[in-house]
Amino acid sequence: MTTLFLDFLAGPVRQAGELYLLGDLFEAWIGDDDLADADNARVVSGLRDASEAGVRIGLLHGNRDFLLGPEFARASGCRLLSEPYLLSTPEWQFVLAHGDALCIDDLAYQQVRAQLRDPAWQQAFLARPREQRRQLAAQMRAQSIASQQAKDSPCSDLQAAATDDFLRAHGYATFIHGHTHQPATHDHIVDGIHVERWVLGDWHEESGDYLAWDGETLTRHAWTAKR
Repeated sequence: MTTLFLDFLAGPVRQAGELYLLGDLFEAWIGDDDLADADNARVVSGLRDASEAGVRIGLLHGNRDFLLGPEFARASGCRLLSEPYLLSTPEWQFVLAHGDALCIDDLAYQQVRAQLRDPAWQQAFLARPREQRRQLAAQMRAQSIASQQAKDSPCSDLQAAATDDFLRAHGYATFIHGHTHQPATHDHIVDGIHVERWVLGDWHEESGDYLAWDGETLTRHAWTAKR
């Protein structure tokens, strides 16, 4: 998957003025002192190359890489964005988010999310030795997978009423998010106004999807591994 993403950065991204990454860029991020990890360093270098080529890169935190911090930003050339992020172009308004905050029907997940986003918890975690943090991150990831598999109906979409409230609060802007790994385009009617919600898919070793805005139309594209 790293090679696929690096090819993407060196390919279509170079034709774009801006790139927005909506979280979970990394499987886990245990702290900015892990920049020298081989896979991390490859991604950071690819981002830096794209940034130095003139692409402005904005990045939101996901539920796996919520510890991305200022050292990562300096090394990669990315801007760390606050969620939700309002993206205004001369032609249109978008609102960007990772998406997990609106999966409010999954109460267990929201409890874990609140703990992981707590500054005191993060400070205590980052104070641990790096190898211990790596082991804990692997354990948390395994627990998350097991928890999802054990649920009769795991949360696979955002809570409908909360999403409509979110769209209303952000001026009925076109909403783009990830997290659910259920790529689709949804039509919402909020206060009689038609609002689109675009969901990004997960990236795998062979393929991933991305959205492109040409000033008139938002379109979905597939990016596949080179043969």
